Amino acid sequence: MHPAAYSGGFLGLVILILDLIAVFEVLNSNRSVSSKLLWSLLIFLFPVFGLIIYFLFANREEHNGGYESIA
Repeated sequence: MHPAAYSGGFLGLVILILDLIAVFEVLNSNRSVSSKLLWSLLIFLFPVFGLIIYFLFANREEHNGGYESIA
């Protein structure tokens, strides 16, 4: 096979991993259930554009509480 044939598979894997990270972030946020569902559907139905829209317009800092220190 030609080496260029593997680039789409690798790019698809990277997009899948980024989508899973974004959905995990959505599910662990303090958003409402309907908001979590809509963001997750947007990311899964439109993997590239949904991810871009999420990172640009989701107001992530407001909805993610961050990590609390144990000490």
